[in-house]
Formats: sequence, C-alpha cells, structure tokens
Amino acid sequence: QVQLVESGGGLVQAGGSLRLSCSASTIRFNLYTMGWYRQATGKQRELVALISADGSRTYADSVKGRFTISRDSVKKLVSLQMSSLKPEDTAVYYCHSRNRWNDAVTWGQGTQVSVSS
Repeated sequence: QVQLVESGGGLVQAGGSLRLSCSASTIRFNLYTMGWYRQATGKQRELVALISADGSRTYADSVKGRFTISRDSVKKLVSLQMSSLKPEDTAVYYCHSRNRWNDAVTWGQGTQVSVSS
C-alpha cells in the first residue's frame, strides 16, 4: 500500500503563488495515476488536477491556466504549482493516487492552503 505525504501549504495573499509537493512511498511509482483534490469548508471534495504515468494532465476548469501539475518518477514526487491564487482556492488540498492495475486509491493527510483577499 502506497503512502502519500504532502507538504507546501500555507497562507498567501490573493495573486500569490504556492507549490505543493507529495511524496509517494512506492517503488512502482509509474503504476499510479497521481492527483490533487481539495475540500473547502462546508463543501464536497473536488478534483483539482490529475497526471497519469504517461504525463497526460487533466485540470478542473476553475484552475486551468493557473495551476500546473507535474511528476518526477525518480524522486517519486508529484507537485502542484499554483499561481494567481484566489480566495476561493482556500481549502485543504489532498494528494491522491490510483493504482492503474487494481484501482486501489490512497489519500494523503491533506495540507491547508489559505488565500487572503
């Protein structure tokens, strides 16, 4: 079972940038589609971005053009570069993995991102 550890959250002013990172404890990193989800207070968890093993990316409409997801297979790391942040981006951000062989899903513990206006 893969374990995911996020880092990089914090407080930033609107228009600022943050970079989130997620380290995966697996020797078979390329078996996993990796992603970021977020959950704001009182709202459902929603997809932010996904990146497959071949590098294909999917973004929520609300973050297109502002956020970039990337992965490093050597470091077993997935990152989310967030720019032009808005107060509505405030949420707990969760790293997510899905094993493409057995569809097993793992969540990280979450990291808080707060954007002040």
